[in-house]
Formats: sequence, C-alpha cells, structure tokens
Amino acid sequence: MGLAGSAAAHADGGLRVEQDDALLTITLARPENRNAQVPATWRALAAIAADLDPAVRVVVIQADGQSFSAGLDRRMFTGGVPGETAILDLAGGSDEEFDAVIEEYQQGFTRWRSIDPIVVSAVQGHAVGAGFQLALAADMMIVADDVALSMKETQLGLVPDLGGTGPLVDAVGYSRALEICATGRWIGADEAVGSGIAVSKVNAADLRDATASKVGELLSAPGGALVETKRLLRGASGRTVNEQYAFERAMQRIRISELVAMMTQTPPE
Repeated sequence: MGLAGSAAAHADGGLRVEQDDALLTITLARPENRNAQVPATWRALAAIAADLDPAVRVVVIQADGQSFSAGLDRRMFTGGVPGETAILDLAGGSDEEFDAVIEEYQQGFTRWRSIDPIVVSAVQGHAVGAGFQLALAADMMIVADDVALSMKETQLGLVPDLGGTGPLVDAVGYSRALEICATGRWIGADEAVGSGIAVSKVNAADLRDATASKVGELLSAPGGALVETKRLLRGASGRTVNEQYAFERAMQRIRISELVAMMTQTPPE
C-alpha cells in the first residue's frame, strides 16, 4: 500500500498528503479560502483513513495559512460547488437517501478515531464548524495561541453532524458541550487546554515544531504498545469497570507475549 487515493482526489479535496516512514501528514492546503471544506474533502479524508500504509503509526492533520479551517464552504448552501449537491437540496430526497449522504460525509471524520495510528491535529487561527469537528476527530489536539474554535451550526439553524458531538462531550461534559454548541461562541487556546479539548498550547510560530516534537515522543514508544494503548483507552467510557479490567489484561497479554517472542528470537548468523 502507498498513499490512499490519487493525487487528483487529494487536490480536489484541498489536501496535500505526505508520508515519511511511520508519519503521515495531511495538510489542508487551500489557505486562500481559509481551508473551507467541501464533500470532496471528506471523501478524500475517508479514503486516506481506510487505506493507510501499515507502516504508519502517527497521523498529523494540519493546515496551511492563518486558519485551520473556516468550516463548510458557504457555496454548498447555494449549489455553487461543481459536482456537489447543495446542502439544502438534500431535503428533497428520501430519509434513506439523506441518511446515506450524511453518513458518507461523516466517514471523513469518524474513521480517524477507529484506526490504530495516533492522530494529532495541529490547529491555528479559526477552526469553525466542520473545521472544529475535524480537529476534534483526532486523538489529541495541539493549538496555537491564536486559535479560535467555534461550533457555529446551531446558530445557522443546523446541528453539528460530522462526528464532533461525541468527542466534544467526552472532553468537556454534557452541559459545557451544550453551551458551546448552542451559543456558537469562540473558544480560545487557554480554555481549549483547560477544558480538555486540547492537550497543549504553543506560540503560533512554533506550532509545526511543537507538533513534530510531540510526534517524536509518540514514535519513541514501541509500535505495538502504542496501538494497544489507544485501543485500551479508546473504548474505556463505553465499558463497565470489570470489562475495562478484562481488556487491560487482554492487551497486556498481547504485549508480554510479543516481548517474550522478541527476547527468545534466535538472531541471524
């Protein structure tokens, strides 16, 4: 396997995709429109997540320019994106058709939590609506000190529907998540870190270097241990206490068995 999908598909979605051994970097690469997203963006993201090179252990989602993403391209409300159905025109289809379309859109966000590699979002400037939800799709978020996060959908008469509601509730709790979504207010870097949305805040000029440093820390752990730790923590909130204890034991058995196999392996002559 190599990079999933074609370079043309990545470009249509406004993405630049680069792999360096165990690191895959996905860059939102349309800074001229503040990295506004269209369905082609989501289809490309889903294809990348579905067909990762097995060598990849860490994925970074970042953006060119001053903003991470302004969210949904406003042309999607008017049918101004060639080849894409306007958002409001989706109401004309059946419930099944509507559900299938939105589910396809969601795959560009939801697949990142289900893969084994650790996913890091590096977020600067504005991350609005779909931009905020894409940042939340990662396992951990690093924010620049100029970040401005907002879930604007409710203020536009919609609801957040790209997989961001669950991670937001997990991070800040129900009441705070409801307040954030209902008001559409801005969340700065200090609040993002203090509330658990982000793991750290750095100077905007240092965001790429700080992200590279975090990637280095992640890659310093043995690959198997990284995978099993993510699996262990990923579903913890949905397991009973005893189920989590049992899953810890199962994951540890995998790790110890692998370590024993490595230690007893006969070196080549």
